[in-house]
Amino acid sequence: MKRCKVDDLKGTEILAKDVFTPEYQVLLSVGMPLKQEYIEKLRELEIKEVYIKDDGPHTRTVLILREEVEESFKSRVRNILEKHTYSHNEKLEEICQMADYIITNILEEDKVVEQIYDLKERSSDIYDHSISLCSLATIVALRMELSPKKVHDIGVSCLLHDLGLRYMTIDFADRDPGEMSEFEYAEYKKHPIYGYSALRGENWISNESKNMILYHHERIDGSGYPLKATDISEECRIVQVCDAFDEMICGIGCKSVKVHEAVEYLKEFKNIKFDGRIVDIFLEFTAVYPAGSRVRTSEGEIGAVLYQNKEFPDRPVLRIIKDKDGKNVDRVMDLTERDNIAIEEVLD
Repeated sequence: MKRCKVDDLKGTEILAKDVFTPEYQVLLSVGMPLKQEYIEKLRELEIKEVYIKDDGPHTRTVLILREEVEESFKSRVRNILEKHTYSHNEKLEEICQMADYIITNILEEDKVVEQIYDLKERSSDIYDHSISLCSLATIVALRMELSPKKVHDIGVSCLLHDLGLRYMTIDFADRDPGEMSEFEYAEYKKHPIYGYSALRGENWISNESKNMILYHHERIDGSGYPLKATDISEECRIVQVCDAFDEMICGIGCKSVKVHEAVEYLKEFKNIKFDGRIVDIFLEFTAVYPAGSRVRTSEGEIGAVLYQNKEFPDRPVLRIIKDKDGKNVDRVMDLTERDNIAIEEVLD
């Protein structure tokens, strides 16, 4: 155990002592992984130091794009799209270059198509969502060994797929369709048409990318929108799977859910709404329980996810912090070595 300044925390540490509010109520319990949102709360309360564990294994988070790189890309995409109006598309051509930057950055990472990635719930920021979608769809396309041109077209369409949302004034953040009025939901379902229409006459973007923007909410059983189309290209089916997942974990046009719930949704509608082969490829690299998640096992013990097991996205390595009787413990459990134990509940 060691004392650490809050400003020095990285977001991967484990608390070694409870943290209390000024009213002596427990704010954060011993054993909890210190996520970024918790660190921000500590700063808000002007808590300067905490005790963290300094022995044993540490949380290892695997991201498709490094955080600083992703933030840089998001800032540049935001800058391009926020200068765009419906009738002025000059700046949008830079999106093609941005897509290639992201694809190149992914390709430069060692063993990029062999990793299991920790995809985490986020806020409903459409620029963040577009960067994430581009990254996810690129990984799927690379695993499917699609041509460089197809990978490029997918990347461009992902960065522009929600362009139509910029023309709307309705609130679509963290709202289920049932919470919207009939007018709001009907208007929301038009955003693929708005985005496609804004780009239809542009020659710097391929027809394939334009169609992916128009069809990204269609489904192979005809249950999607806006056209209820079923004749959908392979590239567009990739975008559909990745977009549905990422929208769910950040709450765009729906209530946000946990990663494991979004995974279950894709499994439930595999070969119904979504191309089953693409769903399988997507789930091969998606951690069901991202590093840092606090979980309860089928034995009643509480632990934090340390890191993923290659080829077993639903059976990570845990750091058990409380036994089934609620007593503080500290031991590592590899779920690939304990067939009789599973994760039963995600606690935060």
